[in-house]
Amino acid sequence: MTPSVFLTHNPEDLDAYYGRALPELQALDVDIVTNPTDGDLSTNELLTAAAGCQIVIAHRATPGDAAFFNAHADVIAFLRTAVDISTIDIAAASRAGVVVGHADKSFVASTAELALGLLLDAARNITASTIDYRARQEPPQRPGRQLRGMTAAVIGHGSIGTYLADLLRATGLDVIVHDPFAAVPSDLRQVSFDEALSTADVVFPLVASTTETEGLIDADAISMMRAGSILVNVSRGEIVDEAAVADALDRGHLQAFACDVGTAPDQRPDPLLAARTDVIATPHLGGLTPENADAQARSSVEQVAAILAGHTPPRLANPEHDARLRAWWAAQ
Repeated sequence: MTPSVFLTHNPEDLDAYYGRALPELQALDVDIVTNPTDGDLSTNELLTAAAGCQIVIAHRATPGDAAFFNAHADVIAFLRTAVDISTIDIAAASRAGVVVGHADKSFVASTAELALGLLLDAARNITASTIDYRARQEPPQRPGRQLRGMTAAVIGHGSIGTYLADLLRATGLDVIVHDPFAAVPSDLRQVSFDEALSTADVVFPLVASTTETEGLIDADAISMMRAGSILVNVSRGEIVDEAAVADALDRGHLQAFACDVGTAPDQRPDPLLAARTDVIATPHLGGLTPENADAQARSSVEQVAAILAGHTPPRLANPEHDARLRAWWAAQ
């Protein structure tokens, strides 16, 4: 039986992610069904649109709720074209026998480069001055800060933190690292969490999102940061307490906050916070480069190809819960 693959991406995202990878998916022996609407799908809309499909390739804005897995008996695999699967109910999928997959970490360079760009913008008032000058207004004198000689604290020395540390050092910053779970190179200084906050001119929280790290950068943590420091968040919105950030900006304790993520839908920064002139906020663009989009789309194509070949797909969150997948293989 030829399986049907449902792509949840709205037309704009479908072009951005699958504009170049779609022919590779079409080359497989599958029927492709696309999102019939112009927007992101709710669970109820997904239930209707994906009817009869065996594989769902989901954009990050498409939730994988228990209601979907409980009601949709045809689905054997739910594949996210992103690494973040926090909006997928893995337990419900596992109970239903549906495997959940995620994309490869191809966003590392793109996200780290954006983090550096956000720091440059916050330090040199690029956005504010550009807006003024574009409007043919005489920009006020906005003294910037030179990055060379500043100290940057990278909290979390994972894939992005490691790449970013190299970028920052190449730019002339002194980099310190806090990560009790990682061995850092001998030419980087590992420090405590408190020292990272109190020593740095700019702080990059880059930890994984867990119950333990939710609200990691809260009012207490921000109070330990140096007066006039810059906070940059390109990791996850829930890691930073946005209300505490607003308060610190009001008091002048933070010079600026730059972010690509927040607690608004689709992990975007809070619109009220983003409206401030001392905040640089981009709407979750970290991985939005052709290089990353192509790689993440091809990650899903690779997973579909594995399923068709009778192999367990790579990058599954619950590979042991493959009852529907095995039943589908047996029926072929």
